[in-house]
Amino acid sequence: MNSKFETLKASVQEIIDLIVAKNNREANNKLLEVSEVLDEMIDFAEEDEEVREISRYQVLLNQLHVKINGEEEVDGDA
Repeated sequence: MNSKFETLKASVQEIIDLIVAKNNREANNKLLEVSEVLDEMIDFAEEDEEVREISRYQVLLNQLHVKINGEEEVDGDA
C-alpha cells in the first residue's frame, strides 16, 4: 500500500512545484492526472485506512485546484 502513496506524494509535490514555478497549465494537467488515479484507487480500496488516506489526497487536490484556478468549487457548482 505504501508505494502507491509514495508515488502520490511525489506527484502532489510535482503539482506544488509547478504552481510555485507559475506553470499553471502543466500543474492543472498533472492535477487532473492525479485525480483520475485517486478515483481509480478509491474504487479498489479495501481498507478503511486506505480510503481515509485517499480522501486526504482528494481534499489536498481540491485545495490545489482552487490555488491554480482561483475557483471556490472544483465540480463547477460555484
